[in-house]
Amino acid sequence: MRILFLTHRLPYAPNRGDRIRAYHMLRLFAETHEVHLVSLIHDDEEMGHLGDLKNVVASVTGARVNRLKNLCAAALALPSSQPLTHVLLHSRHMRDALTRCVATAPPDVVVAYCTGMARYALEPPLDRVPWILDMVDVDSEKWAALAETARPPMKWVYAREATLLRAFEHRAMTSASATTVVSERERDLLMRLAPPHPAAVVPNGVDVGSFAPQGPPSHEPRVVFCGVFNYGPNEIGARWIASDVWPLVKRAEPEARLSLVGTDPSRSVRALSDDPSIEVTGTVPDVREYLWRAAVSIAPLSVARGIQNKVLEALAAGLPCVVTPQVLEGLPNSVRAGCATAADATAFANAILALLRKEPAERRRIASLADLACLQWNIQLRPILALTAAAFRSQ
Repeated sequence: MRILFLTHRLPYAPNRGDRIRAYHMLRLFAETHEVHLVSLIHDDEEMGHLGDLKNVVASVTGARVNRLKNLCAAALALPSSQPLTHVLLHSRHMRDALTRCVATAPPDVVVAYCTGMARYALEPPLDRVPWILDMVDVDSEKWAALAETARPPMKWVYAREATLLRAFEHRAMTSASATTVVSERERDLLMRLAPPHPAAVVPNGVDVGSFAPQGPPSHEPRVVFCGVFNYGPNEIGARWIASDVWPLVKRAEPEARLSLVGTDPSRSVRALSDDPSIEVTGTVPDVREYLWRAAVSIAPLSVARGIQNKVLEALAAGLPCVVTPQVLEGLPNSVRAGCATAADATAFANAILALLRKEPAERRRIASLADLACLQWNIQLRPILALTAAAFRSQ
């Protein structure tokens, strides 16, 4: 079977949530099928990694996104009925790239990764090819949640996006041969969008062996928060930790250190490093080194869709986690024993302090209570192979 895989971001290096799942899905498909990847490209760093996927798939094609032009187009699109997601994930090169790919390697099935790429499966030259939508999370619900707490004018922009994207999600689900999401919670949300078209749950996994700690647990009183820090929920979480939670932790444990580890920190996140106890790393070659020398991992997100890879990876690295109820709700039951949950700043600080005051071996023991054995990527993603084969047979 020949599969055309569409991604909104090049799935390499697999160092952020939206790349990790796509990367492992590509590898799984490529074990038994001929896979051609067409991906949007957002910067020179991504462009430089195109060649790294040539040993994984049959072909790789990138379509460059003009971010500045798309931001201007998004402002002009506000009076229209077009979701801004589609405006911001537009490339004038995409149609030509897809036309060439269809001409040289006609696909049997298209797999669109995330709602932002579903539009291309609905348009020529792909509109007659059966397709699978890996929605991952219900994006419209994320925008609705952000609208609840944002101030005007962004409150109105987020509410607009939630409404328009919800209508598109319904249309996409109705057209796709199958729709997949990462958790039961996301599937329940989708059942309200398109009840006759149920989604299948294909959860995220974790590379347990790769993240397993290479030495004894760290004695450093270091707290780590991993993420992409120009992504709204991560940015808001980082600012909340720094302003509301971290002063409480430092007052009780002056030697404690906080590492914000991940790509693209916004200006407001970079400014948090003015506090000498807070480290903002930016892009790092290997996040595992930061996990292995930390004592506690945190996921302080007030808006969280699906399964947070950062929590699974931290647990695999031997770190107990402090998470918000919104994050906990998306986690598999098998891993929750490795997590403490706190909803407000005082409770979050107290949960961090309680773990910092434990012996390193005890912290690792708590992390080991999370059962990760069944969460290997090849196990978690396998159901999508059957769905893709069924889409192929439906032609």
